[in-house]
Amino acid sequence: LRWYHPKRGIIGPADFLEVAEETGLIVPIGEWSIRQAFAETAKWEGHFRIAINLSPTQVRSPHLVKVIAQSLHAHGIAPERVEFEITEHVLMQESSISMGNLQKLRELGTRIALDDFGIGYSSLSYLRRFPFDRIKIDKDFVDGVESSADNQAIVSSITKLAEALGMATTAEGVETRDQLDLLRRLGCQEAQGYLICEPVPGENFATADAVDAAMRGGAVSGILAYRRTREASVKQSPRRAS
Repeated sequence: LRWYHPKRGIIGPADFLEVAEETGLIVPIGEWSIRQAFAETAKWEGHFRIAINLSPTQVRSPHLVKVIAQSLHAHGIAPERVEFEITEHVLMQESSISMGNLQKLRELGTRIALDDFGIGYSSLSYLRRFPFDRIKIDKDFVDGVESSADNQAIVSSITKLAEALGMATTAEGVETRDQLDLLRRLGCQEAQGYLICEPVPGENFATADAVDAAMRGGAVSGILAYRRTREASVKQSPRRAS
């Protein structure tokens, strides 16, 4: 999400989402984002997964499930293609509305991922309280993973725990090929980060030709190697692809 300000130019979410959360504006912004994401990606080629972040205030909204259900139907998006990412702050607030909304989203057929895993205080208890589909390993553990035995041990433990609970894993903030290769060996199934692709406008991925054009530059060449390696991994073992 980007704010195109008439004077300040493009403003990243780190500069305005906290204010939006505090004022409650995150609810209409979030609803617009959900509708826009479905409207735009419904026109794209392929059956890729769509991941959307939900803030604590959004998850407490009594209108959240209705907005999502209507948007899925309006744009013909299969629910199983949609994954909503939440942080543990959603669960820390002990809200029955939040838990009810998450359960209803699962009943719709969408998936729920726990983002920024490992940097909070009670993440393990949350895994017991809600059946997440995916754990996203925070980039704090990815940074320097090549040289830190502690980070390697933590990542390996998270991937083993996730596998035992039937949850997928995604490593965040991957910026080098060495990181990607090591994370794969440590059990990570998927990765995201600047090595794979930097944030770009949606039209860069609307068609196969657009994707090819977007990947010709040296800045995104990492995605080509990533895709080839992942396709090979899928053929060898679908459950352990990365």
